[in-house]
Order: sequence, then structure tokens, then C-alpha cells
Amino acid sequence: MHRNAIAVAAAARALGLDIDVIEFPDGTRTAEDAAAAIGVTVGQIVKSLVFAVGADATAAHGTSPGETVVAYVSGSNQLDELALAAATGAERAWRVDANAVRAATGFPVGGVPPFGHVTTMRVFVDEDLLTHEVVWAAAGTPRHVFALTSKQLLETSGAIPARLARR
Repeated sequence: MHRNAIAVAAAARALGLDIDVIEFPDGTRTAEDAAAAIGVTVGQIVKSLVFAVGADATAAHGTSPGETVVAYVSGSNQLDELALAAATGAERAWRVDANAVRAATGFPVGGVPPFGHVTTMRVFVDEDLLTHEVVWAAAGTPRHVFALTSKQLLETSGAIPARLARR
């Protein structure tokens, strides 16, 4: 198993959660790929999105560092950046690049798990994702995933529920 997946399993154990990491050699980079590989609905896939939030004029163009946050969104939804900004108390939210994702989480884009990050960040979860009893999240790489309940997602990630889906 990949070292990132091993690290995610260890982080889960440290939180009192026993997970079964599954590898899909063809990858699960998109929510649709993951759902098809696992055999679940796209809505059950946890999209882990790393954004920065802030208030200044340069923030909208990503030239200001802002505060890095994580948003967990159902695979069938798109994130509403204004809703994320509002949930955080900021004026703007913008996507960070792949290097910033790895620096904040320790994992690559497409492999960000709900816990075990290398930095402490505020975490938000879209309420739509919480309507599914079981959800599937990345386990450190775009090829590794694991299942957990939406209650476990909330408890282990410390996520704050919010309406984050684009309507």
C-alpha cells in the first residue's frame, strides 16, 4: 500500500476509527470515477476542496495568501465559493493551486483525506453530503479510498456543517 494511504489509516486509528483502504489501480481522480469504481452514487463521494478565504481586493485574484480552509462537498455538487466565504466569515473564497494543497494537507489534489493533514485548518462540510449515511473519501492518493459514516466524517474532521452547494 502507498505510504500516503498508510498514513491515512494511521491517522484514522489515532482518532479511534478503523478504516479499510481500497486501491483502484485505474484511479478515482474525479467523483464520477470514484463512484463508478466503488459502485455507489456520485453523491456519496467526498470531494475535499482546499480554498483560501480573505477580505482584501487582491484575494479575489489569488494573490493574497488568505486563510486556508477545507470544504467537503458531495460529489454530485459544485462548491459555491460565496457560500464558503460566508460560512467562514470572509468576503471572498478562491481555489489554491496544487502546491498549496500539498503544503496545507500533505497530500496531492485528488487524494486529500478528511483527516491527517500536516497543518490545522478550519473545515466545513456541505449539508447535502451529510444526508448520506455512508460516504467515501480519498485515502491519500487518487487511487485509494475508504468508507465512513457521515457522522464519523463530522466527528473525525471537526467539520462545521454549512450550505456550500451551488444552487
